[in-house]
Amino acid sequence: MERLDGRATWQVSRAHLRAYSLLQELFADAGARAYHYRLLAALDEAGAVSQAELGRVTGLDRSDVSVALSALEKDALIMRAAHPTDRRQNLVSLTARGRDELLRLDAVVEQAQTEFLAPLTAEERGVFLDMITRLGREPDAGS
Repeated sequence: MERLDGRATWQVSRAHLRAYSLLQELFADAGARAYHYRLLAALDEAGAVSQAELGRVTGLDRSDVSVALSALEKDALIMRAAHPTDRRQNLVSLTARGRDELLRLDAVVEQAQTEFLAPLTAEERGVFLDMITRLGREPDAGS
């Protein structure tokens, strides 16, 4: 539709749907889920953190985090331990097996990047990533 084709928000939505579908397909082929990857990656970067903090840094709902962590714990990819100073919380950390799984899934994500960005040149990819990163940030309060 001509009216929508010239709208940035429409084009970003279409690109998002393509990217989301591609990631879901590749993760499914790998026997994994995208939000599990997000949790494993966050744990790798942050180290041991509370479930609540993990939800905040990944943008996942608290109940979704709990369910996902149960699945990851069942597969020995993460472990939960009592928080040393707050008995109401658990600290979640990545296991060696979890790190191996994260590396395996990094390859899946890399494949998704390659396929998604295939229409662009190497230079265009850098420009696109810079622009989309800026568009995804919250505007400054003073702007």
